[in-house]
Amino acid sequence: MRLGVIGDDFTGSSDAANTLARAGARTLLHAGVPEGAVAPGIDAAVVALKTRSVPAAEAVAQSLAACRWLVGQGAEQIAFKYCSTFDSTREGNIGPVAEALLAELGAALALVCPAFPATGRTIYQGHLFVHDRLLSESGMEKHPLTPMTDPDLRRWLGHQTRLPVGHLPLAALRGDADAALARLAGQGVRLVVADAIDDDDLLRLGRAARGHQLVTGGSGILLGLPGNFGIAPAGGAGGFAGQPGPALVLAGSCSAATLRQVAEYARAHPTLRLAAEDALAPEAGLARALAFIEANRDAAPMVTSSDAPEAVAAAQARHGRERLAAGYEGIFADLAREAVARGVVRLVAAGGETSGAVAGALGKAAFAIGPEIDPGVPALATLGAPRLALALKSGNFGADDFLARALEVLEGRG
Repeated sequence: MRLGVIGDDFTGSSDAANTLARAGARTLLHAGVPEGAVAPGIDAAVVALKTRSVPAAEAVAQSLAACRWLVGQGAEQIAFKYCSTFDSTREGNIGPVAEALLAELGAALALVCPAFPATGRTIYQGHLFVHDRLLSESGMEKHPLTPMTDPDLRRWLGHQTRLPVGHLPLAALRGDADAALARLAGQGVRLVVADAIDDDDLLRLGRAARGHQLVTGGSGILLGLPGNFGIAPAGGAGGFAGQPGPALVLAGSCSAATLRQVAEYARAHPTLRLAAEDALAPEAGLARALAFIEANRDAAPMVTSSDAPEAVAAAQARHGRERLAAGYEGIFADLAREAVARGVVRLVAAGGETSGAVAGALGKAAFAIGPEIDPGVPALATLGAPRLALALKSGNFGADDFLARALEVLEGRG
């Protein structure tokens, strides 16, 4: 194994695995830190954690455990993967984890680049854009867990870490990036926010990261890393057979993209909407959802808690953010576990927290990487029993018809 990736949530980790597989790396995705050795013949392993919104000390501890396992399996380069919208609070967790990994690996510096041009995320002059909007005007400023109110990544990261933060401008990247990084290192900079506005820029960053023990960013920065190890796209993973059989959609994101997808899917499929009352009494909510799924077993039903950000904020103000989040995540985890026990073999989860709950319910599973459904979202297949096909979608990813198309791809018809 050459490359090891630590993801701070499950959707981002599947995105990272997808990027590496497209670049030709034979890649496995692991839910949590594995207990045994990596499978033979693998170029890259991605360890999916659920550390984006936990206390910083906990995120650091889990990330270090993943790093040590990956290095122990032979990984020569570690990538810390977080969201392309840099989802974090002023306190962390991106800065504290990056700082801890630098110390663990003895690395001089690390690039910081969440750019993902295929989904409209670009960085220019150190500022993060979502399409033609600054991050702080993109809707992310209303995120219920990690509201992003400052698009200047240098400043935001500076709140989170004691390390000096620098900047690699676009002109320097497209000129002599190696010399620019050497100058920054000579100035004592440890974390370098890098501009990137297209995939060619990300490939340049990948080449500039040759020999770096640590890189950090979105999945885009992984595009150029396999090539540094002589891995080419022709060496990618094999076919994806698909998994026909009963299906279930679980949606918990409140992003604009997921709200459109939920509305589109609900037009043709049975849909149950969970309310705050369900989260506050999760046993009753779970029972109601299981009865609904059983009654609509052959119609690929959807259970959703997705709602407009304003409605979510009002419910959180009345009942408490943590209490509601724990209730919904518990229902989704139990639904996934029980649905699989009852024969569901295709699962689509929309939203980072929902996907984390679903993947966590399956235990420390390993997944092979299948075809890309939409940019950043691959089909996944479990290794071993139970045989499942999954799609774990970040809230902001995917076209309006994503949910129905995902089920087709998971069946092997896409």
